This record gives sequence, structure tokens and C-alpha cells, in this order.
Amino acid sequence: MAQLLILTSAVNTDVLPALALLSHGTRIIPAQPDQFIRAPDSDLVLVDARTNLMAAKSLCQILRTTGSVTPLLLVITEGGLAAVSPDWGVDDVILDTAGPAEVGARIRLAAGRTPRPEESATIRAAGVVIDEASYSAKVHGRPLDLTYKEFELLRFLAAHPSRVFTREQLLSEVWGYDYFGGTRTGGGHVRRLRAKLGDQESLIGTVRNVGYRFNVQEQDGARGIHPVRA
Repeated sequence: MAQLLILTSAVNTDVLPALALLSHGTRIIPAQPDQFIRAPDSDLVLVDARTNLMAAKSLCQILRTTGSVTPLLLVITEGGLAAVSPDWGVDDVILDTAGPAEVGARIRLAAGRTPRPEESATIRAAGVVIDEASYSAKVHGRPLDLTYKEFELLRFLAAHPSRVFTREQLLSEVWGYDYFGGTRTGGGHVRRLRAKLGDQESLIGTVRNVGYRFNVQEQDGARGIHPVRA
């Protein structure tokens, strides 16, 4: 069962009669942006465009500027369909005369397209804690002052412990292209990262004639500790 928020300015608040035959929870509020901002969370938002197309279009566009990712459905008459275009910012349209089977299907499909919450972006490995959201890293509680490239390098290696990467692979995987500075520049980033790790510089290991890897400390390996995204 989905929780639906219906925005309407019409006197007749029976916006979508077929909803009465479905088990979804509904709440009707005035079609005003400030009312939407104060409204409770919902799975879908339905905007009533039966009587005032321009006002409905403006409202839909304003709702999208709030950053809301809640699916936005437009309830409209058949005569108003010709006015709807991509710049309205809606996810789907429903005719006000649609039957319960169609309305139920559209609600299920729209709700299923809702982006899933992102996983907490934290990597923990061998005393290193990397917060991908804030671009910050610590080693045994000590904050590291890293440049963007140094952070990306540490993040990538820590996410793939004990796996060996060539310099070319690191340049491609970490920065996404053949870095113009060449592989020697990549080695320079490794050296600077090690310097900032201080007495934990051995976390970034060198495999002679191959490349680099993130060393999981022996005590961590013995305890079965692996890098995790919290």
C-alpha cells in the first residue's frame, strides 16, 4: 500500500475516483508549494491538472526545483493531454476517468522507479576510515590532509585490499582516463600519499615490477577483518 499526497485547488476534491476502490492511503492538501514543503513524507505525489493546466504546470516545475525525488504523477482530463510536455517534469499522467486497475498499475510502476536510498559511503580497512560523502579520511583516528587525487587513490586501493594494480590500471580506474602526466606522475601520488600516512605508510605496498596494493595488516587478516562499506 502506497501513501499518496494529492495537491488540488478544486472544490471537488474527488480528484481520482478510482482511488476509492484501492487500498492506498491518501492525503489531500492545497496545490501550493509551501503546503507541499510542510506535508508529511509520501510515496507518490499527484497533482490535479483537471481545471487549470498552467497552474498545474507551474506547480510541477516548482516541486521539481525543491529537489524532491518522489514520483510526480499528473491527474488530467483527456482534453488536456495535448498540453503536457517533458518540461512539466512529471513522471507519468493519469486520466481522471481511469479505472482502478490502470490507476493501481501506474502507482505500482511509479513507486517502483523511486531511487533507493544510497548506502552509507564509508570504507573501513586496516585502521583506515574513509568517508566518501565528505571526502575525508582518517588512519587510526588521525585525520589525513589529502588532495582530491590522493583521496581517490586511497579510497580505491582500500576498497580492493591485497589486490595488485599496475600504475596504468590505477590511472585508468581512479581518474578514468590515461593521465597526461604518465605513470611516473601516478608514482608521485603514491609517494605523497605514503608520506601523509606517516608511520602507516606500509599500508600502500609496492609489488616490484608490477604495481601497488593496499596491505591488510596481518592482525586484521588473522581476525578475518575485511574492508567494509558501513
